[in-house]
Amino acid sequence: MNFDQIKAYKVRQFVGKDAALADAQTVVAYYKKLIDEQVDSAESFEEWLIKYSELGAALSQKGAILYIYMACQTDDESCSEKYKDFIENIVPHIKTLEDVLNKKILELAQSYDLDEERYNVYFRNIRADQEIFVKENVVLETKLELLSQKYQTIIGAMMVEFEGEERTLPQMAKYLREPDRVIREAAWMALTKRRLKDKDALNEIFNEMIALRRKIALNAGFDGYCKFRFKELHRFDYLPDDCKEYHEVIEKLVVPILAQIYAERKLQMGLSKLRPWDTSVDPKGRAALKPFNEIEKLPKGCESIFRSVDPELGEKFVSMHEQGLLDMESRKGKAPGGFMSTLDEARRPFIFMNAVGVDQDVRTLLHEGGHAFHSMLSAHEKIVDYRHAPMEFCEVASMSMELIAYDHLSTFYSEEDIDRSNKRHLEDVIVTLVWVALIDLFQHWIYENPEHTVEEREQAWLGFRKRFGCDLIDWSDLNEQHINMWHAQLHIFEVPFYYIEYGIAQIGALQLWKRYKQDPEKAIDGYKKGLSLGGSRPLPELFETAGIKFDFSETTIRPLVEMVKKELNLKG
Repeated sequence: MNFDQIKAYKVRQFVGKDAALADAQTVVAYYKKLIDEQVDSAESFEEWLIKYSELGAALSQKGAILYIYMACQTDDESCSEKYKDFIENIVPHIKTLEDVLNKKILELAQSYDLDEERYNVYFRNIRADQEIFVKENVVLETKLELLSQKYQTIIGAMMVEFEGEERTLPQMAKYLREPDRVIREAAWMALTKRRLKDKDALNEIFNEMIALRRKIALNAGFDGYCKFRFKELHRFDYLPDDCKEYHEVIEKLVVPILAQIYAERKLQMGLSKLRPWDTSVDPKGRAALKPFNEIEKLPKGCESIFRSVDPELGEKFVSMHEQGLLDMESRKGKAPGGFMSTLDEARRPFIFMNAVGVDQDVRTLLHEGGHAFHSMLSAHEKIVDYRHAPMEFCEVASMSMELIAYDHLSTFYSEEDIDRSNKRHLEDVIVTLVWVALIDLFQHWIYENPEHTVEEREQAWLGFRKRFGCDLIDWSDLNEQHINMWHAQLHIFEVPFYYIEYGIAQIGALQLWKRYKQDPEKAIDGYKKGLSLGGSRPLPELFETAGIKFDFSETTIRPLVEMVKKELNLKG
């Protein structure tokens, strides 16, 4: 991919066309120019904010491109070094100078009467950022970024020798869908054995991360990392206690549905017990769904789906594909997982994933496509921060698209296989709701008990696993694998407390899907209107604009899980 060919959304007015944004002296000079610039009216204040936004977008895009190159080629030392240099030598300057600019913004906001509704969220977020900023933390945050890079490098280097070939972790996943149970078990064992080789290194990295995060919170005047992180994530509309309510509601309402799903699976497979390698395969012994043989058929098929859902969204996806903004195929040296990253200056999305020809690849591209639509529909926003919504709503954009696509999968499957794929996805929705509650609860425990040992962490993990249904699977003789399975969840390492968003968003997505089933046109209209607001409005208002509720209490969750039960033909 060549990002140099991607044009800026608007010609730069403040930052020079050829400005060396990987050079600290150049970057600092632009910040100081903004700091020193005189602002003498509300009009000039807004013009000044646009300049600041332009600089922020240019730097954000520079960092995003360096990260993408590193993720696409973790085995290329030059890519890692360039990203590392940006994190060590550019980002610390940005953070320090942004704090100075934040103070200037809040002072100017007191002096000039700007549209309160327009700037409410922007100034609220800046106040929070200023309240938690401590200069001493910049070096600690840089260390955390480098530890995250180290985690990515370790995971990206994991290759598995299986059936005579070296394979990536995503490539191994398809063997867990093999009807032959012997092959599945061998693949699962090979995969987890490879992961366990690095368990000590990953535990060591994580211990360092916990200590650094605790110190950052204490430096900022907080008595624990959770409170610091909630403010850092701009979580103004719910509290840690609301998360704990979510955990309890999921345990009460959703874990029993998961038990029914697994009981039915066990019966269909003729097994007395389910083992970890039995949860992904088709329970009726059919070969794994194969939506495509050639990688190019994946974007073409999803283009057809998006066009069926909404012609405008279809055209937006085509424009991405034509501009080379998709990196889909799994390969050696490529980091695992999938993500959408916005190139803030171009105001264009980039999708990264690891397709290997399985059903989940379709869902992943639909999911990341939803994120991409969010990016493109909010591209008109002048303020870069407003082009990024809170993650709780960003994930509504992506998860809704997975559900809305249910009636449009004929480009990949027969009617029978569409039903099979959709049923599997709905089961995954239940698994996701449970897994999110587990991961979020685990993270709360970790930072409420920051001085815990590795052994105490392992026991806490097993205890929470028991609450959320691990007994539904037989883990006999697999204790080490079971204890360390959370190592595969990169959010715990790289973006702490960023996971409850998936649960909140899944509840929102189920609401939107319910609306779509009743009135597709109104549902898509609300979807697009909500996404077009970006992050310019408070979280509850974003949900409301999309025609759904920002609520994850039992009152809202119960009818949604009952709808899923009905779709899955589960009794009781």
